[in-house]
Amino acid sequence: AGVLLAREHHAPHGTFFFYKSDYQRDIWWPFRHGSKEFYDFAQQGRLDLFFVSAAQIDRFGNINLNVIGSPTQPTVRLPGGAVTPMLWTMVRRVIVFKTDHSPRAFVPHVDFITCPGLPPTGAKRPGGLSKIVTPMAVLRWNGEQQQIELESVTPGYTAAEIQAQTGFQLVIPAHVTQIPAPTRKELQTLRTTVHQHLSHIYPQFAATPSGTPPSSVRG
Repeated sequence: AGVLLAREHHAPHGTFFFYKSDYQRDIWWPFRHGSKEFYDFAQQGRLDLFFVSAAQIDRFGNINLNVIGSPTQPTVRLPGGAVTPMLWTMVRRVIVFKTDHSPRAFVPHVDFITCPGLPPTGAKRPGGLSKIVTPMAVLRWNGEQQQIELESVTPGYTAAEIQAQTGFQLVIPAHVTQIPAPTRKELQTLRTTVHQHLSHIYPQFAATPSGTPPSSVRG
């Protein structure tokens, strides 16, 4: 929804892809020769930003898309990373999004590393984790300090509440900014144009409460 909103408002000339979307393919998924064409496109360094979700995120910036519990005897087997590790490495910036913010999602150590926050010693990569977006806050990955920092909070939440819902210690600055609430114009766009696109691209998500635009406004 955020990408579609950006396209309608401040990034009308941006090019956005929704992985293997069958809706308006010329716009959202223009690759005609299978996934390989898209992978080649990514490996050429032509993608600037990649959005992905995760079952678990830990304090080292690792994400888990594979299993919950022991990798050999998992309690839950997840869909897996597929091409995510390659995109995580090759795309310049990666933003992880979550529809919840809880100690179950933000853990001290992930049960399985699908994508690493830090590359192996001596390895170089053009991309990697940049930010984590949740309903409560925006977190920032500081690769040099190897830590996750609180960048800004959603109106109605405090830094202490966000820390309480995080299973590891966040780095919290002395002054935390607040995320602006959506304007009336933005809400109108979310409820109409954006939701219409989402109902075709991700119909199951669009039908859930998470796919429903917020009601708070400013301006």
